[in-house]
Amino acid sequence: MARNLLPDDLRNRLPPLHAQDDEMQPMVYARYFLVGTPLVWYVIEGQPEGQDFLFFGFVLGRNTFRNFHLSELVAARNDHGQQVERDAAFIPGRLTEVVPAPDL
Repeated sequence: MARNLLPDDLRNRLPPLHAQDDEMQPMVYARYFLVGTPLVWYVIEGQPEGQDFLFFGFVLGRNTFRNFHLSELVAARNDHGQQVERDAAFIPGRLTEVVPAPDL
């Protein structure tokens, strides 16, 4: 499951944490979602952390920028037991081009 969520090509493309700190419009490289919930994770950066992988991105549904682990995505389930999926059709782009404005 972890390999499906973080294939080698994505892992190799991600800039390390804080690499885009000075960017007003950082690149977003991946989108993960949990069917039946408002949760969508938009990945901006990431790097290995021990046996896990640490991402930084915007989490829609929580409407915040934060760090999150690959293990967190692997463990998440909706009410029907479905797992987080990676949007294989997602096209990387600048933050405001690919992340919808959150409902506040």
